[in-house]
Amino acid sequence: MDSAVARERALDAAEELFYARGVQAVGMDAVRAASGVSLKRLYQLFPAKEALVEAYLLRRDVRWRQRLADRVDRHQDPRERILAVYDRLHEWFSEPGFHGCAWINSFGELGATSPRVAELARAHKQAVRDYLRTLVSDAGLPADTADPLHLLAEGAMTTAAIFGSPESALQAKKAAARLLDAAR
Repeated sequence: MDSAVARERALDAAEELFYARGVQAVGMDAVRAASGVSLKRLYQLFPAKEALVEAYLLRRDVRWRQRLADRVDRHQDPRERILAVYDRLHEWFSEPGFHGCAWINSFGELGATSPRVAELARAHKQAVRDYLRTLVSDAGLPADTADPLHLLAEGAMTTAAIFGSPESALQAKKAAARLLDAAR
């Protein structure tokens, strides 16, 4: 198996295991077993577990933000584009195997001991905030509208994970609609 295939298999297994069980609960041997990549090859690709966690978060970030943009891009109306963020959250929260936000989870587990994981979590959250700021700007709304919209999304993520229900996304969408109306 070439390195690219081995890397993808390892990342697929790590993502599934880390997201479902938590980073600290999953050892490299479990990733080896789930991926079919030998432990020697796994350590050649990722010299430490933290390197695998970083790669998992980076890859997930790209895919997560693309899915969000794809959902938002279904709409032309600037207001609907903003509200589509919460529609995407509702879809995500409704997916089988939803276990909350990978960056919040990873930060909670490793943020105090891994500066790199903390940095990646902050970078992801900042990218989402920046995306909302762009949507708000495109809608011609005051710039300070974006941060409360971001907080609504973050709160919905945490609430959905804790209560195991996607309804928080719909509640956040209603609150966001009110916020948008007030900002006009």
